[in-house]
Amino acid sequence: MSSIRLGHTSYVVLGSISLRGASTSYDLKRFVEATLGHFWSFPHSQLYAEPDRLAHAGLLSEHREQNGRRRRIYTITAAGREALEAWLGEPTPDNAEIRDPGLLKLFFSELATEDDFRSLAREQAAIHRSLLSRYESLWQRYGERREYAHRNLPLRWGLRMERALVDFWQELGDERLPTAAPPTRKSTRR
Repeated sequence: MSSIRLGHTSYVVLGSISLRGASTSYDLKRFVEATLGHFWSFPHSQLYAEPDRLAHAGLLSEHREQNGRRRRIYTITAAGREALEAWLGEPTPDNAEIRDPGLLKLFFSELATEDDFRSLAREQAAIHRSLLSRYESLWQRYGERREYAHRNLPLRWGLRMERALVDFWQELGDERLPTAAPPTRKSTRR
């Protein structure tokens, strides 16, 4: 097996090619956008660079079309499958990473006006309603398909998460939060 460092993008590529079969970088980009891209975001440019790196390491094999656009088509090798299986068997000790701009603004919202706070809550509720609608549409299309049972588990997670986030942001938009007075310097003289 290769000694290169494998990161999350490496496993996205290895796993995606394992699921879909021979793929170009463009195929990977489209697959990720339609599936795990809903809950795992990263620059798609990585999906164009990573397969070549993995091929040089022997984890993917590369075949170039002889005619037409001469696209590179990648398939997983035995070493790539071994690396993917090893990763799937490892514990996942990392904390969940949530990088939500709305949550960041919410943290600092005591510095905002009441109108800006209400606007944030309404905007976030609308964003999460839209995501919930997209996930519900995906569930209607793929939710009952047995061949996607494992792939749909993150979608079930997304549905629950978005329902909770819609409720949370709607609730914030409906309630009036107390505003804290800025801290004052206390006198140390007695």
